[in-house]
Amino acid sequence: SAGLTEEQKEFQKVALDFATKEMAPHMAEWDEKEIFPVETMRKAAQLGFGGIYVKPDVGGSGLSRLDTSIIFEALSTGCTSTTAYMSIHNMCVWMIDTFGNEEQRRKFCPSLCSMEKFASYCLTEPGSGSDAASLLTSARRKGDTYVLNGSKAFISGGGDTDVYVVMCRTGGPGPKGISCLVLEKGTPGLSFGKKEKKVGWNSQPTRAVIFEDCVVPAGNRLGAEGQGFSIAMKGLNGGRINIASCSLGAAHASVLLAQEHLTVRKQFGEPLANNQYLRFRLAEMATRLVAARLMVRNAARALQEGREDAAVLCSMAKLFATDECFAICNQALQMHGGYGYLKDYAVQQFVRDIRVHQILEGTNEVMRMIVARNLLQG
Repeated sequence: SAGLTEEQKEFQKVALDFATKEMAPHMAEWDEKEIFPVETMRKAAQLGFGGIYVKPDVGGSGLSRLDTSIIFEALSTGCTSTTAYMSIHNMCVWMIDTFGNEEQRRKFCPSLCSMEKFASYCLTEPGSGSDAASLLTSARRKGDTYVLNGSKAFISGGGDTDVYVVMCRTGGPGPKGISCLVLEKGTPGLSFGKKEKKVGWNSQPTRAVIFEDCVVPAGNRLGAEGQGFSIAMKGLNGGRINIASCSLGAAHASVLLAQEHLTVRKQFGEPLANNQYLRFRLAEMATRLVAARLMVRNAARALQEGREDAAVLCSMAKLFATDECFAICNQALQMHGGYGYLKDYAVQQFVRDIRVHQILEGTNEVMRMIVARNLLQG
């Protein structure tokens, strides 16, 4: 909590208490039984965590990007998978709040902020992951509606959520032909693929989202035609900070688990904590965690201030934090020896849940491309 205001320390304490009491005791069960913990998330929404950086007039908390990062890091110590879904939900509500008109904001945001309803972000397709601008899902204008055809892949919450923020092609090829539509579950022509079996992130369902002559009112379009790719990328700048913050929480929890294990476990007649090599590794883990945290918080401030370098700082923070935090969790597992590989020990779940953070919200290879392009355009 170094460098935080008293108010931010209070947000952090509330989120940590919630993570400790409401999430951590159930983390393993949610993972094993693949439970989407709807009621727990609604409890979190009562604390203002359903629309953290959404404006208060539609039920949001109106907090800053730094406040949001602090909250997601704290929640992630209790269950990284569930917190990561909540971060995606928050991103979707922010997109509707920011780019929607008054009617759209008042229609969708209050029930999403309370988590009476849940949202999913639909950008990735079977044939377009990192190359998002080549997406093929089409939306053909027909009177005062759009007719959607195509499919989205790897959609967090898909099938269990109520609102889908969908990027689709209304114009020619490339990013300028993409628009953003908001769909509601139950729309004719909207269906879902099978629930994917994943290595981690098992407390949130992942499915393909399929559109077959799916008719959506034109009034559900966010922004102007052709603005969708810009909306998607602006959402992802915040999404990258959010997912990096979830990585920080997993790494923080893993450092504490390693610290406890080294103190309790004895080998060769003395606690592992007496082994200088392990002491040095623990010190390195804590140092890398603090460095990653500082990068994420710096990027969050830049995004909040609307600085010109915000997008590249968000990419740097996402790249650095997700890589470093996975290495920290993996090292914590190694320190547990064979016990670390047992599902009775939480450290293995943090490793499994955090691994995908290096892939989603833009792969870390794409983050390197963004940073390099920024430097070379200099």
